[in-house]
Amino acid sequence: MLRESRILKGMNQTDIRTDLSDVLEGVLVLHKEAGWTSHDVVAKVRSLLRGSKVGHAGTLDPSATGVLPILVGRATRIAEYLIDWDKEYHAVMRLGETTDTQDATGQVLSRVDPGAITEDMLQAVIAQFRGVQQQLPPMYSAVKVGGQPLYKAARAGRTVDRAERSIVIHQLEIVAVHGRDVALRIVCSKGTYIRTLCTDIGQALGVGGHLYALERRRVGPLSIEQAVTIDQVASHLTMGTLSRQFMSLDQLLVQLPAVVVNAEQAQRVLNGSPIFPMGVGQLPPAHSTVSVRLKDEAGQLLAIGTHDTSGVGSIRIRKVLSLLSH
Repeated sequence: MLRESRILKGMNQTDIRTDLSDVLEGVLVLHKEAGWTSHDVVAKVRSLLRGSKVGHAGTLDPSATGVLPILVGRATRIAEYLIDWDKEYHAVMRLGETTDTQDATGQVLSRVDPGAITEDMLQAVIAQFRGVQQQLPPMYSAVKVGGQPLYKAARAGRTVDRAERSIVIHQLEIVAVHGRDVALRIVCSKGTYIRTLCTDIGQALGVGGHLYALERRRVGPLSIEQAVTIDQVASHLTMGTLSRQFMSLDQLLVQLPAVVVNAEQAQRVLNGSPIFPMGVGQLPPAHSTVSVRLKDEAGQLLAIGTHDTSGVGSIRIRKVLSLLSH
């Protein structure tokens, strides 16, 4: 914050955007609005933080709203460690209608009166969708088959054979029922299509259904209560308070065990060389290779390494993250 304020003092907006690219990094929890693609959000943040590398973790459909983690600076290099996070959604499932896209943006394919469906029937069917499930990715999705995204084939009117994927529905609860619309709270693994879940539930009930509205409430530890809109990002940038909205790389990787290295080992880490730190023996037991955070004695995050628990105890460096190495 101190450095950010100093940079801001006496600069015009263009200067601010250019120089802050070296200051602001980590994950920004964006509240995506309806009508924006995930790419739109990335492009807008990139234009505000001119000169920064910007990416995202966890695509949201244009019609969906809610948490979209935006990766800035070195955080773009750790996306692979974030994609396994579970996700929480608030969804509205509309019964009695199926669509070609499995959501409200598509063409209606069938209509059935769902009036005979009781809440007891709903509860019984929904219970079948908790736990490990096999889910067929929708045609209108970015899943690639034969190197081509499925949505391209769907737009051309073609259906492509595709394999089911294993997903986990950790929690699935009915929040409210309003006529044909059923509000659901869903906590699920990566790779889960809520559109397909709603379609499958509707099919199991015998009346069909689709996803009518979707809000992502949480991605891993990133919640909607932390989220800021694009307009708020711009305001924070102007006021010099945007750094407060970022989660650091160390915070994001907190699920990885930390190994502290001495000064000599830290230099080897920054050079990308394997090390044999004393802290390896304190790592939690594992059956195979485990990823670890490597930190110096001052608590500075240096790198991500991998420790092969079946080997001789060395840690190989996978990603050097410290600015000290630049």
